[in-house]
Amino acid sequence: MLGRLVVATRTTISVALPAVGVALVIGSLWGVWAGYHRGWRETVSMRVADVIMSFPSLLLAVVVLYVFNPSVANIVLILAITRIPIYLRTARAESAELQSRTFVDAARTFGARPNAIIGRHVIPVVLPTLLTLATLEFCYVMLAESSLSFLGIGIQPPDVSWGLMVAQGRQYLQTAWWLSIFPGLAIVITTIAANVLAAWLRIATDPAQRWRLALPRKRLIARIPVKTEESK
Repeated sequence: MLGRLVVATRTTISVALPAVGVALVIGSLWGVWAGYHRGWRETVSMRVADVIMSFPSLLLAVVVLYVFNPSVANIVLILAITRIPIYLRTARAESAELQSRTFVDAARTFGARPNAIIGRHVIPVVLPTLLTLATLEFCYVMLAESSLSFLGIGIQPPDVSWGLMVAQGRQYLQTAWWLSIFPGLAIVITTIAANVLAAWLRIATDPAQRWRLALPRKRLIARIPVKTEESK
């Protein structure tokens, strides 16, 4: 059971991480480019994002994987495509707001090219929000892969994933409940851990809230008794 859980962990993460990474890179760069240049670029990008988001991502994945071969590459590809609009819309909104900031106007006045402004001044400011979003999206993609595997159109035997283990053990719940309970617990624990990581990452990358990370350390130092000459 432990060996299957370890192999299933590798399979689930090997699907979730590439899907989140591809969607993060493509959606973020596309959104920053559209938000900075505005005009027809922004209009076309938003309409493409609206078309993709008009279809439920999980339902679209079910249809595509039912028609084509349900392999790991196809699962990563379809999940990445359906999550690109999330990063695109977020990056577009952030970069459109930064486009009129004073430091961006100053860089433009000194003759910096648009690509240089985007790379040095826009992306570093937008990146913390996108990384936090990517951590939360990891939970969604992992749950989507587990749902597809549970329905039988995701990871196929002899490979194994958490969703497939839950599906294979559901008919033995009365006699061998651990076959489904432990993979389900792995999904729950990983989801909670990713949400906690997203909250910490948001605080750590935001200069306005970074001071909150030092509070537990200061409280611990305040509780340590200080030795004085009288106590010695």
